[in-house]
Order: sequence, then C-alpha cells, then structure tokens
Amino acid sequence: MQVAAVILAAGASMRFGSAKQLARIGSRTMLERVTEIAGAAGLRPVIAVVPPGLAVPPGVVPVINDAPSDGLSRSLRLGLAAVPSEADAAVVMLGDQPSLALETLRAIIAEAREDRPAVAATAGGRIGPPVLLRRDAFALADAAVGDEGLRAILLDRPELVTTVEVGHHARDVDTPEDLAALVQSMPEGPAHG
Repeated sequence: MQVAAVILAAGASMRFGSAKQLARIGSRTMLERVTEIAGAAGLRPVIAVVPPGLAVPPGVVPVINDAPSDGLSRSLRLGLAAVPSEADAAVVMLGDQPSLALETLRAIIAEAREDRPAVAATAGGRIGPPVLLRRDAFALADAAVGDEGLRAILLDRPELVTTVEVGHHARDVDTPEDLAALVQSMPEGPAHG
C-alpha cells in the first residue's frame, strides 16, 4: 500500500508571533523535522500545505493555502486533493508537532485495514493526529469546518475508525514557551520515541 503524508502547516502562527514552521530546533526548522519524520516512516510523497511565500524542504511537495485564515479544514481539503492517484491512503500530520514519534507513525500505518477507512492515534481516550485515511475516505474532510480537522468527524463515525493507543499525543508548539520546553526535552534526530 502506498501511503502519502499530508502535513498541515499553513497556520498564521498568531500565538507564536512569527512563522513557527521556520522556528529552529537544533540544526533544523520545525517543518524540516516533521517532514523528516514522515519520510523516515516511508510516507511518499510528503506533501506540506503552507501559506504563500513559505518554502518547503527539498523533496517535499508544496501545496499553497492562499486563505490560511479559513482554518485547518481548508488546509486539510487542499492537502488531500493533492495526494497523487497512485497513493492508496494519506497520513494527516500537523506541522507544529516536531516531537511526533516515528513509532507512532509506523503503528498507524500498520493498522490500516480494508474494512475501516480511518486509523487514528488515541491517548487517554482522546483521538488526535496522526490520522490515516484511505482514499475512499478522503471525502470525510468535506465535513470539516473552520479550524477543525478530523477529530469531531471521526468521533461521530466510530465504525469507520481503527484506533491505536499511543500513550500520549505529540505536543503542539503554539507559543515560543512551548518551543523552549520542547527543545529542552527533545533529542536532535527525527526518529525518536
């Protein structure tokens, strides 16, 4: 099964104060770290939905969200629409989760099933990214509105979802303080637990 990555990274970074996608963690930007994790998990192609003017790392397919203020739902739909026809599924990831464990991605991919079109990470009973969608479930994103992604949709349709317990969800980086705390706790490499 060929699985693409769709990384949602078009947010305006209002709470961060600058383009958090370009914030450095060690020698790499936050977006570089997330794309490296996707690549290390074997996801191909790696697609990043970004705002106008933001460059993506080499080898990453850029998708421009020219209206990022429309929220995460727009980025989700744009990213899924860009998945090439030869891909059977896509894993939706967030560009502000550079501490996502490679093992989490691998576990999500390993649980893809014919009878359920979605696989979602869960921790403490709470569904969150990453989420794998088989191609026949891409239309689920049409129901997303504003700054909401797939969580509410999947909660309403549990019969479509295989959940994978991951212990804890990767932390979002929303503020400079979040980044500082994350840098203190992270190793340099992309493939960590």
